[in-house]
Amino acid sequence: MSVNYTVIRSPAPTVATNLAADARLFQIATLASLLVLHVSWFDLGATPLQAAVMIAAALAAQYAFSTLRSAAAFDWRSALITGLSLSLLLRTSAPILWAVAPMLAIASKFLIRSNGKHFFNPATLAIVILLLLSPDVWVSPGQWGQSTWFGLLLVCSGGLVLQRAGRADTAVAFLSCYAGLLFWRAWVLGDPLAIPLNQLQSGALLLFSFFMITDPRSTPDHQLGRILFAASVALLAYWLQFRCQLRPALFYALAAMSPLTPMIDRILPAPRFAWRPQPYTTSDRGS
Repeated sequence: MSVNYTVIRSPAPTVATNLAADARLFQIATLASLLVLHVSWFDLGATPLQAAVMIAAALAAQYAFSTLRSAAAFDWRSALITGLSLSLLLRTSAPILWAVAPMLAIASKFLIRSNGKHFFNPATLAIVILLLLSPDVWVSPGQWGQSTWFGLLLVCSGGLVLQRAGRADTAVAFLSCYAGLLFWRAWVLGDPLAIPLNQLQSGALLLFSFFMITDPRSTPDHQLGRILFAASVALLAYWLQFRCQLRPALFYALAAMSPLTPMIDRILPAPRFAWRPQPYTTSDRGS
């Protein structure tokens, strides 16, 4: 007696499926929308030329390093996110730094690594380096104002990205700790609640919380490690802002705490994050 077997094959993943699984595309769409609003509506220093130079320089640097490392695929998504982030946050009166900033950011991903993983957020590191080296660079923590509707836009947009990237815990831990410190300070000083509420309505703070400290490639792999990391950044940022009077305290704090990521990964090992639900290969190591 013969037996016939029917083999049921799972449909091959389509391009649309792969794109939908990559949270970076949603992040790019969100950051690009914010940049358009930033340039056309708020008029706070960013120009289309500056944004174009930063984005082009980021893509060019990513391509150059990917070419030098034959095992690294050209990851245009990662570079585009870096260029958009710098366009939104970095201000400088020296046009040459429009290109230098993204080049520094992309270089850090390939040159500063531990166990095959970069642990500095590229845009953050570039901002901090230029703040320390050049008087022509600044970051405005209160840019975009404190309008409630725009803060809500950032929160909702960031929530969409985090839901797909699985890093909501990092943002929640950071914002909870940082907000708690602000309210505690207001209580100690006898300030009205309007003051910490106003401080939390900064567009730059929400952008930092949802798109920079939550970078899956530069934060600890373990959930507990991410929560501890986010709380540490919040504590240091608070100290730098109110004790040392550093306006871009958030970026200094994230850059200073980032070297803890390899240590946390060793103490609390967990599976490495991958943007796409595929086995990790050497082609992903440059992302």
